[in-house]
Formats: sequence, structure tokens, C-alpha cells
Amino acid sequence: MYNGGMATILIIEPDEKLKKYLKNLLIKRGYQARAASDGAESLSLINKLQPDLLILDRQVTDVRGESICWEVKKEYPDLPIILLVEEVEAEKIAKLYRAGADDFVIKPIETKWILSRIRLQLASRRTGKTELKVADLVLNIKTFQVKRKGKLIKLTPQEYKLLKFLMRHKGRVLTREMILSRVWGYDADVHSRAVDVYIGYLRNKIDKGFDKKLIKTIRGFGYMIKG
Repeated sequence: MYNGGMATILIIEPDEKLKKYLKNLLIKRGYQARAASDGAESLSLINKLQPDLLILDRQVTDVRGESICWEVKKEYPDLPIILLVEEVEAEKIAKLYRAGADDFVIKPIETKWILSRIRLQLASRRTGKTELKVADLVLNIKTFQVKRKGKLIKLTPQEYKLLKFLMRHKGRVLTREMILSRVWGYDADVHSRAVDVYIGYLRNKIDKGFDKKLIKTIRGFGYMIKG
């Protein structure tokens, strides 16, 4: 697990130009970066390098991205995986989340954006780090306590799981399908209303009575939490 030192990042990217760009970018930013072109090679490198984060292009040459996610998460459940995808299609992204992806970045890649997602994923798993924060809202992963401005907020287990997922992806728009697949563990239209209902529950507990509202509705897309 990442301990706050120089992180090792493994890049799995079949496009030689993009692979070289990402590797050089990460090295310049102080990371230790290794790169592979295909799924078979990557699985061997993960076992050898024990990286702190995996950047995986979904269009790997020999093994589909979601298959690698499954294999990696079985052995290394705490290893963060950032998927590189061509476009956002709710059904496909939900499938990748179910397979174990922690985040995704859309190609063509924006340098500032991918670096911010890397920092977020590493920070949320740093040894000794027990809290997620968004503005004055604090979630303690070890004690399961949630506080806003120091006031304890009681949540049900499902509300807690939903809030934790939102906070782990703060600033990122999450579709209902993404939330269903990672928080409820399935993806079905008949249950999509559950997300809206539980977002409402959270708003009553997290935002009600506070001037600054943290949980945002992004019309036509989904929800996000932002300070």
C-alpha cells in the first residue's frame, strides 16, 4: 500500500506514443513509472513490481480491460486502477466499475486531469490516512463516523456506502448506473430510482441546515459531491 513516498505507477497502454508520453510525464512529476503494452506482460509486472497504482487502457491488445481488473483485484484488492477510455457510455463504465476499476480518464488525455486523478487515488489509500474530506464534511474510514463542522451525522450502512463512494470521487460526475454497480452491486433500470431516493436521504442529513450544499445534481448525467 502507498505510504506517502515515491509512488510506483504501472502503465498498460498498447499505443506506443501514448505509453511513452505517460511514462515521461509521470517520471517528470517524481513518480517511478513502468510501462507494458499488453495484458499478459502487465500481470507479470504487477506481481514483480507491486505498484502503488495501475493505469490501464481498456483497449489492451490481448486481454480486455475488465478482465485484467478482475485478475488484479482478486490478488490486490487495494491497488487503485485508473481506466483510460475512449468515451463515456454509462453501461460500459458501470461494467468497468463492477470489474474493479476505481476511476477513469477519457481520451484524449488532459495532463492536469489525469495527474489530479492519480493524486486523489494515491492520497485516499495512503497508509495512516483514515479520513475523506470534502469542505467541512469528514468521513472516518476506520470508525465509520461522519461529521460536518464537528457535528456527528448518523447514517445507515447504505447511506454510508453511498457517501463514501461520492467522497472517494469528489469533483467527478457519477451516473446512476455507476453508483448502482459500485454501491448496490448491480445494474438494473428497475432499481435506478434507489439512487435518487438515497441521494435525497443524504441531502437531508449532509446538506440540510448548511448554507453550502455539497451534493450536486448534474442534470442529464447524475450526481457529484464538491466542496
